[in-house]
Amino acid sequence: MKNLIFINGTMGVGKTATSRELQKLLPRCAFLDGDWCWDMSPFTVTDETKAMVEDNICHVLNNFLKCTGFDNIIFCWVMHQEAIMDRLLSRLDTCGSTIYKFSLVCSEEALRQRLHIDVVNGVRESDVIARSLSRLRNYRKMDTSKVDTTEITAEEAAEAIYESIYPK
Repeated sequence: MKNLIFINGTMGVGKTATSRELQKLLPRCAFLDGDWCWDMSPFTVTDETKAMVEDNICHVLNNFLKCTGFDNIIFCWVMHQEAIMDRLLSRLDTCGSTIYKFSLVCSEEALRQRLHIDVVNGVRESDVIARSLSRLRNYRKMDTSKVDTTEITAEEAAEAIYESIYPK
């Protein structure tokens, strides 16, 4: 039995850092960050590029699911609408897999501070703060297990997810 672990959350909430830490904890684990499938210059969001990115994600995830070398597959991405997760899952061969869905959330103030640091360091553009804050509430409404990262590290968030998958 494989575990397919979806981790979503708004920009700056800690998806990639948490996924990297979770990958260290899980045996025989593959990790796909959906942003890797968006890595293009210029960064262009159109119906065509969105469809291409989803095709890329599904292709890679299906290959990980087919591969006998992995028991755990982590996928993280913004997925600010439940329909995005549903659309991706509908295209995956999850037979013989248990699906886990987690949303990382945090306080507005913590998110604002994290994103401000990223903007100052040139990692993100300033418009990300308003976009990310406006999406934060979407994740609280989703049919996912919530992990609040306001006052915990990525390592602690990963441990919480690990314990949900492999309870003591």
